[in-house]
Parts: sequence; structure tokens; C-alpha cells
Amino acid sequence: MPVINLKYGRTEIPFDYDDSQFEILGAKTESRALSDAELGNKLDNPTGSKTLEEIINPGETVLIVVPDATRQTACGQVINLVVRRLIAGGTEPFDIRIIFATGIHRPVTEAEKVEILTPFIAQRVKSLDHGPRDLMQILHLGETSNGIPVGLNRALVEHDHVILLGGVTFHYFAGFTGGRKLICPGLAASKTIAATHKLAFDCERKDRRDGVGTGLLDGNAVHEAFVEAASRIDVSFCVSTIVNDSGEAVDLFCGDWIESHRAACDTYASGHAIEIAEKRDIVIASCGGYPHDINLIQGHKALDAASNACNEGGTIVFVAECSQGLGRDNFLNWFESENSDALAARLCENYQVNGQTAWSLMRKAERFDIRIITSLLAQSSEAMRLTPMQSLSRVMAKMNKGSEGYILPFGAKTQILTPTTS
Repeated sequence: MPVINLKYGRTEIPFDYDDSQFEILGAKTESRALSDAELGNKLDNPTGSKTLEEIINPGETVLIVVPDATRQTACGQVINLVVRRLIAGGTEPFDIRIIFATGIHRPVTEAEKVEILTPFIAQRVKSLDHGPRDLMQILHLGETSNGIPVGLNRALVEHDHVILLGGVTFHYFAGFTGGRKLICPGLAASKTIAATHKLAFDCERKDRRDGVGTGLLDGNAVHEAFVEAASRIDVSFCVSTIVNDSGEAVDLFCGDWIESHRAACDTYASGHAIEIAEKRDIVIASCGGYPHDINLIQGHKALDAASNACNEGGTIVFVAECSQGLGRDNFLNWFESENSDALAARLCENYQVNGQTAWSLMRKAERFDIRIITSLLAQSSEAMRLTPMQSLSRVMAKMNKGSEGYILPFGAKTQILTPTTS
């Protein structure tokens, strides 16, 4: 039988599968990584914007916004090119700052800073940490058109230029990552983050709001709120990468922060959205390894994709190491709710960002039989209504041999389209 190696953290789990029973969705495709020269050529040809050299003058200060450790963006290679260009154009290294767009995630560790930026940049350019609840860091910039208070990190207005540097992949309610998300929620106040995320949930129907979902931008209330909040900042330049399965940059879009990001999203969707003719009874889904399964909250994005390929009442085998736990210390508290409707009621009474992830996860656990292969404690998995399993072989021994299924080796990077969604 053929073998597929499913990524699990920084390792892999080999799985012998029957190719007459399982179809692979989104097979490994190692697109060729772009060289520094090829990436440089793309930086020389921005969309809707002048080049970096034409925008930034010697003596002006620059803030570069980058993702945290939960994203895979080829940041190290690209930021080296950007910083070298700035210095070659006359910008002094001490006039450059880097800030990590952590949102409400934990701070980036020193080791992660070196991994994200490379040792060369980490040692030579000062980096800043974002604190969404640190009142000294937050500058209030009015409200959005629907009354959401806009609080953003004051570093965004204390530098002459802001450069956004991120990657594009799917997001299960913001549509796509990258671009505007580096500012909001990445560098926003906790109240701004909560209020914009709450737009994803319809408290009257106790369900996801219409127009909000994977790969959706037009008419997506969350995306539109992010853009409106981020528009309070003058962004000089935006860089968006698309990476292969090894995390290497295979494409780069740059220039105007809205126009170039949209072009990156369109290109990403064209290569990562998969149409299926039917749903099946079994779906085996890996997040795609680290950092996509760094914790359960991040790993849930792959589970969301898997749910779109599985028949109601079917089985999802969820492969997610979660080496850094759940992603939030109080995440399990939401699962004290009797069911997803009760959790939704709690969420609408006292909205918290990760409560919506908990609701989405519980809703799936009610619709599917979810078996999880993970390093999480069994008690934690069971509290979330997931069945912990030690190996794929044990899972398959309990499965109906005649059931057909799908394998999603890179669930976090995949959008599944059925005849009703495409």
C-alpha cells in the first residue's frame, strides 16, 4: 500500500493507506523557492505603489511589522532583503524597528525572534513587543463606522514609515491572513480585537454570521472592520508572501497595502482551494505540522477545513501535536457549557475571542466523531468532546473498512469547496 507522511509538529507520522478507499486532497507540492534575486525583482515592481527606495528617504524612521511564531511566512529571507535595501538607500540601522504582531497571543520568545528574523537581523535591529492590554502602548484613534473603538500600538504613528511584512493563507472567518491583519488584530488593543472578532458571530441565530468564512473578503464584516481600523494608520508599503510546504517563499506581492494583499489572496486561493464532488464518511486531517499545530487554537483551522469534507455524523481523524498546549490557559473553561447553544449564549453575554473558537470546536464535536492524535493531555481532549487516540493504526482498526474517505495532509492551508459552497 502507498504511504503518506503526515506532518506532526516538527516530525512526521507515516500512514499506510488504501488508495482505493482514500483520496488525497492537497497533496504535497514543493514549489521551487525563489532566490534572493527573484524576490528582489518582485520588490522592484510593486503594485499600486512606488518602490521602497522611492518612498523612504535617509534620516526617516521605519517600523517593520512582522508575524509571530504561529505563522509561516519566510519572514527571515524577506526581512533581510528589505532591511538591506533600506540601509543601502541611506536609512541607518538605528532608525529601523521591528514589531511582532501578536494580537492577544503570548509574547514572542527570544529564541523565536531569532528563528523568525534570522540571527543577523535579530542582533542588529531593535525589536518591540506588543501588549494589547498595556495602556502605555495603546493610542486611541476614534471609532469605526459601526462604533468599534480603534486602539492601536502607538509605535505605528511614532515612525515616519510603516512596512507590513506577512504571509497569505486561509483564515476560517477573516477570509485570509496577512495584510490588514498585521495591524488589526496584530497590533490592536484587546477591546478592539474582541469587538472586531465578535462581528464573526450572529448572536440572534447563535451561528457564524453570513458572509464570514474561509476565502471570503467581499461582504465579510470581520475583514471590512479590520481594513477600516488599519486605515487609521499610514502604511507606506506592504509585502505578502506565499510559501511552500517547507515554509520557503514561492511568490511575493508588494506595494499598496490593500491592492497588493488582495492580489496575493486571489493567487493563493487559485492554488489552494479544492473542489470535491461529494463529502465522505472519513476525513484524516493533519494541520501541516509546526507552526500550524503549535497549539489547539491554531490547529482548529485545519479541523475547520476537514469538517467541510466530512458527512454529517462521520469521523474526522485530527492530527495535531499542540506542543504548546491549548493556546490559552482558560480555553477549557468554555467547555463547561452543556452544549454549543449554551456556549453561544455565554459568548454573546460576555464575548471573548477564543470563546468563538471554542464554540466552533464544540459545534464540530457535536456533528462529527472526532478522534485526535496529539500531545495534549487526554483529560483536555475529552473535555473538548474529542476522543484521544495514540496512533493512526489504532484509529483505523476501529473504522468501517468499507467507508471511503479523504486525507488532508495540509489542512490549515486548504479550502474545501463542495457543490453548495463553490
